[in-house]
Amino acid sequence: MTSYFTLLFLGIFLPLTVVVYAAVPKKARWVVLLLASYAFFFALSRALVLALLVSTLSIYICGRGMGALIARRDEALSQAKSGKKEIRKTFARKMKWVMVAGLLVNFGLLAAYKYLHFFASIIDGGLALMGIHLNIQLPVWAAPIGISFYTLMAGSYLVDVFRGTISAEKNLGKVALFLGFFPQIMEGPIARFGQTADQLMAGNPVTRANLYAGTLRMLYGLCKKIIVADRLNAFVKLVFDNYGCYDGGMIALGAVLYTLQLYCDFSGTMDLALGMGRIFGVTLPENFRQPFFSRTASGFWQRWHITLGSWLRDYVYYPVSLSKPAKTLTKHARKKLGNRYGPLLASSLALICVWLGNGLWHGAGSQYLFFGIYYFVLIVAGSLIEPTAARLAERLHVSRESVGWRAFQIARTLVIIVVGELFFRANGLAAGFEMFGTMVTGFTFESFANGTVLSMGMDGKDFAVVAIAVVALLVVGILRERGVDIIGRVGAWKLPARWAVWYGLFLVLLIFGAYGAAYTPVDPMYAQF
Repeated sequence: MTSYFTLLFLGIFLPLTVVVYAAVPKKARWVVLLLASYAFFFALSRALVLALLVSTLSIYICGRGMGALIARRDEALSQAKSGKKEIRKTFARKMKWVMVAGLLVNFGLLAAYKYLHFFASIIDGGLALMGIHLNIQLPVWAAPIGISFYTLMAGSYLVDVFRGTISAEKNLGKVALFLGFFPQIMEGPIARFGQTADQLMAGNPVTRANLYAGTLRMLYGLCKKIIVADRLNAFVKLVFDNYGCYDGGMIALGAVLYTLQLYCDFSGTMDLALGMGRIFGVTLPENFRQPFFSRTASGFWQRWHITLGSWLRDYVYYPVSLSKPAKTLTKHARKKLGNRYGPLLASSLALICVWLGNGLWHGAGSQYLFFGIYYFVLIVAGSLIEPTAARLAERLHVSRESVGWRAFQIARTLVIIVVGELFFRANGLAAGFEMFGTMVTGFTFESFANGTVLSMGMDGKDFAVVAIAVVALLVVGILRERGVDIIGRVGAWKLPARWAVWYGLFLVLLIFGAYGAAYTPVDPMYAQF
């Protein structure tokens, strides 16, 4: 069992977990989920399950420590007749040290597993420029599955306890289940303790409605992953690994197809995770909201990987932008640059922290840092030119809410997204720039005309299947954009119609899935980040 997309997981592990969960008494159901979660994690990461245990124990102990300080603070405040402000400051300082200790343990583990070699290479490169050659050698070890995801969840738990948003949990099992719940351990979504912990412990029954809705969403996700994403992998891999052999047209097509592959892989896995959660009566947070309908780069990131964006907003952007240095900078910038551009300068400092964090979170590589800076520059530039663009549109009598203008904005944003994903997927930053240069300066349709495009691991039938799937995804996306709850509506149909949809999706998956010798099974792509 290497992922959710295996017969062992879908045919044995998940059904067995559901059956045992439904059979045991309500009070014991959370134990079934916890045992299943650790069994799944162990199957994927073996002894690295110890890293998850360390994270769990560290946030539990630090959370309890902060909880004890809060109780002592409240008692001191209730007895004090004066000096309450100083009491709050004293206990806040102590709580901050406890929180920082927990954050250091968790993010230290993340850095040790994912970033040591990257930082060592940067140090080596910097020293080499000064004529010092250290050639730092560090041990190489595999990272636990999902460490980037559950580390952010652990961090949010500590900060929320510190802020008083949630109370420190006394039940270690509840903290362990929140952090290790198996449907979200590989790729998220990145949930907060207040969103899912109580639901996980509730022991909700497996109802027919939840079972149908959950499996229907899982089938939809499986179709996206196995029919589209896995089918595109051969073509995409060939282009990105051998980009020097192809013209700009092929590289452009490769970038477009990779963008589609990544979306179908990641959102398909999210559909699977949310569907599994639904079966157990747990509502996990949505991670996608029709991202390709976005009209701006910032709008795209409000619709793509939503839980990562909201985490960076709440735990990086706001703390930085509301800090004393940022407020002081804003005050001075207002005097120099005015009320429009003054605050933008200070917020840009917070924003660059967000986008550097976003890039590094995805991976230890120069292309990921560039990916973050790319969106930072685009978003800040958009804020700078927005007033000018609005005035220009008004003078030219162009309605910015017209269908034509919205279509232009969506098309422009799609180009921005595809270019960003080209650098994201490239085998290093240098390769990304070389591919981009070829795409811009060497764009031709020669590879399409001479048939090369059909000898890249995909034939005409493959492209036809992908095209039909894209149309289906577009229709579903339009309906969702209009607020239609598709699964809810299908669930309200009469029994024969409901099961016709279920079996229809199953047959489509069975017939058109990318199986066989021509296709290499692909593990969920975001699990590597």
